[in-house]
Amino acid sequence: MVNTEKIKKRINELGMTQGEIAKIISVATPTICQKINNIRPFSLEEAEKVAEILRISDGEFKNYFFCK
Repeated sequence: MVNTEKIKKRINELGMTQGEIAKIISVATPTICQKINNIRPFSLEEAEKVAEILRISDGEFKNYFFCK
């Protein structure tokens, strides 16, 4: 599971959209929306790409992705 609120907040802080992130990681906008909202799971590779885009440090990664 991902921390939906933290990810959405970070996207807004950077002035980005979910659609922009989807395009960068080569998935459809509805797919990234489903992943951010815990409807579909992120793969580790996808989570790492999104973390890089959102400038999430390695130390903070676990607070955004794969948390309960």
